[in-house]
Amino acid sequence: MPNGIPSHDTFPRVFSNLNPEQFQNCFLNWVKSIGEISEGEVIAIDGKTLRQSYDKGNGKGAIQMVSAWATANRLVLGQCKVESKSNEITAIPKLLKMLEVKGCIVTIDAMGTQTKIAQQIVEREGDYVLALKGNQGNLCEDVDYLLMLNQLILWE
Repeated sequence: MPNGIPSHDTFPRVFSNLNPEQFQNCFLNWVKSIGEISEGEVIAIDGKTLRQSYDKGNGKGAIQMVSAWATANRLVLGQCKVESKSNEITAIPKLLKMLEVKGCIVTIDAMGTQTKIAQQIVEREGDYVLALKGNQGNLCEDVDYLLMLNQLILWE
């Protein structure tokens, strides 16, 4: 650069003046231009709390993000911030709208095991692997029943 390397104060000023939605759109377009998602690619969706993102002085809690990670390409495909007083269940559908999941396998932890999320993946011609916990009542019982039936069929 003509005036040398920017100081450490310059970077926060630049980033604080960016429009987050436009930056995200530019980022997604850039990611799409450099990376090609392969047929059968595993896209891992997971939520994380950003370290040291809370601001006690202003009464702001930590920032929670949901990210999509292309495992074979080792590339973040997109991220979506979880709104305050919400959870991953509301952020995952927004993230899925940004992604091309056709022919891919989307994995999500138990928090995202929701029929609407599974339906959205199928409508976009993707497959899914959703985690299941014992506290998910009827769904867990249904899966246990189907596994038991499958074992009975194998024994015959």
